[in-house]
Amino acid sequence: MWWGVAAALLANVLYSTGFVLEKRALAALPEVDIRRPARLLRLVLGSPLWIGGSLALASGFGAQLAVYRTLPIAAAQGIFVSGLVLLVLLSSRLLGEETTGRERYALGAILAALLMVVLSLREGTDTVSRSAPVPLILTVCLPSLSLGVWLYGAAERRSKHRHRMPTTGVEYGVAVGLLYGVSSLAIKGVSSYLTTSDLGGAVVGLLRSPYPYLLLFTGAFGLVMSQAALQRCRASLIVPVCTTVTCLFTAVLGTLAFGEALPHEPVRLALRLAGTALAVSVLLAMPKHDQAPQRPIGAKELTPP
Repeated sequence: MWWGVAAALLANVLYSTGFVLEKRALAALPEVDIRRPARLLRLVLGSPLWIGGSLALASGFGAQLAVYRTLPIAAAQGIFVSGLVLLVLLSSRLLGEETTGRERYALGAILAALLMVVLSLREGTDTVSRSAPVPLILTVCLPSLSLGVWLYGAAERRSKHRHRMPTTGVEYGVAVGLLYGVSSLAIKGVSSYLTTSDLGGAVVGLLRSPYPYLLLFTGAFGLVMSQAALQRCRASLIVPVCTTVTCLFTAVLGTLAFGEALPHEPVRLALRLAGTALAVSVLLAMPKHDQAPQRPIGAKELTPP
């Protein structure tokens, strides 16, 4: 179990570092557009800083495989969310981003909500499942992927409005979070095939499962969607929102899909359900727009000819 905890903390460091490096690299690049993925890839692959960030993220996925071999899904998500603190610190230090008071309270409430989920765990009573029914996985993942892509498209259409308010990126974070939630379940599924014996049989079994193909889809779409979102919005807000959605999605639906049963004791069950409800409520109440920059006193508003 302690190896799993260490791997989760390492994944937190790698994920936070990767997101901040990518955000810093994107700030120096021309505006990217998800409708031109080839141009987007050409731009980011030409940035050594972005490549460093993407390698850190890929290493985080590798650490996540070890986590899901040793910890229950819900416990793993509780540790992963602690990386939000490091992310906010790095964003402030390296990107010069500042969070508003309302956002700090919201992030604190999200951490409290997910702490409630962690407190609902008890060592020795939570099992680590190795498999899930394929039809159930597809029933959970396919609608979630469709919803994530649709939400992102809707946010993109709103961003094109001429007189729109500056967006904080909550919609982008929710959309990408759904894709990464599916990716997290796929990583959990892949981890069940890791073995030191009968490697050939494990590879064949993995290729017959939906998990590698879910990873390919979420990897490709998540890459394009997250880069455009990171360039337009603050990492200190969009990444926590994305992480919250991913963690809640994985903890709740992953627990059900992989058969890691909910607590039977009333107190532990209440903590898990109340923590989930609080995190969702805070997410919905977070501000959807940044304040528009104020014009200097006496300046006249420019109107198009």
